Amino acid sequence: MNEVQTMSPILPLWGDLSGEKTGSASENQGPSLPFADVFRQAVDNVKETDAAKNEAQYLLATGQLDNPAELTIAQTQAAMSVELLVQLRNKALDAYSELMRISM
Repeated sequence: MNEVQTMSPILPLWGDLSGEKTGSASENQGPSLPFADVFRQAVDNVKETDAAKNEAQYLLATGQLDNPAELTIAQTQAAMSVELLVQLRNKALDAYSELMRISM
């Protein structure tokens, strides 16, 4: 029987958030990735979680999924990744709107 592959853990968007100082002070002042990369990772995460959800749905429909809870987990992860992407978009639009309101 085919089984759903083990879901990868949700990783932080900005690398190591443990607070450990690994580099110079200038390296630890902000996010380690530009916004475009963070947004691209969020889009890729949506694609990956949706594919995992679709695979789990297929396996359940064909009777190959032993644990139906895996489908629920995959659906929840897919929904959360979409919600994160929507929130990132909203924050980016809010920031853009705020920048446009600034008078020069």
